[in-house]
Amino acid sequence: MKRSIAPLLVCPACLPKERPLELTATAEADGDITAGHLSCKGCRRRFPIRDGIAVLLPDPDTGPSGGQWKYEEQGTLATYLWSHFADLAGDPEAGDAYASWASALAGNAETSLDAGCAVGRLTFELGQRSGLAVGFDLSLTFIRAARQLARERQIRFSLPREGNLRDEFRLTLPDCWRTDEVEFVVADALAIPFARETFDRTASLNLIDRVSYPLAHLYEMNRVARLSGASFLLSDPFSWSTANAPEEKWLGGTESGPYSGRGMDNVKAILGGKEAIIAPPWTVAREGSVWWKIRSHRNHFELIRSEFLVAER
Repeated sequence: MKRSIAPLLVCPACLPKERPLELTATAEADGDITAGHLSCKGCRRRFPIRDGIAVLLPDPDTGPSGGQWKYEEQGTLATYLWSHFADLAGDPEAGDAYASWASALAGNAETSLDAGCAVGRLTFELGQRSGLAVGFDLSLTFIRAARQLARERQIRFSLPREGNLRDEFRLTLPDCWRTDEVEFVVADALAIPFARETFDRTASLNLIDRVSYPLAHLYEMNRVARLSGASFLLSDPFSWSTANAPEEKWLGGTESGPYSGRGMDNVKAILGGKEAIIAPPWTVAREGSVWWKIRSHRNHFELIRSEFLVAER
């Protein structure tokens, strides 16, 4: 964990109270804390830093549960590495989804946040136009791979070709990509461990239909965004499922209730100030959709369309 992000952190267990975390470093190299912990004087929790990775979950000692386990598996990691970086590995089947999402957030920023960053492609893209870009995800495996890529600038992985045959991939970051001010931590999208008004550029890709309380995620993204001069990219296929959240907490996909109708319409209304949940309100500056791919094997791909909006205030 980069020492430079420590002053921006708050205790995720104490939210909505924002209590700062105190850093204790036991091993450090060139401003990167490789071992130590962050502690909260309020709840007295300690959040470990191991192998350079800060685990900033409300309960840092709890392991993955339910369907989260699949995101710690090497096969899932390889699938996401391909989805994020296949173009950099030279695969002609690669798409341009992440370049499209990054271009939607035009201009430079002082600080950027990528919620549910997975293996980090958007975080790296944002890092080219930000003083600091931070990505977070629940998956320790994903964050470990993203940090390895930031440190070593390349990574190898393999995916099934057919049956037991494998295709090997090696991806390398472009020489012009800066990684010195890109950081990745383990965190929860419903308890973001950063102080309010920290980021002037924020993004949530393919996440809101995956969390257990979608409205709370929007609230958290709003909390850490600056009150003015801020932009927010939200993109999602709106694949609502009771495996992730009870139906009464969906922000769309139902015929009745406060959020009946389409998810994107409800998200726009909430960001625009509906029921004063989000303040100050956002103005939608751009809308569209992006197609993206997941590869299972050489002849099997999943093609997904995510709607997106860019909101500003």
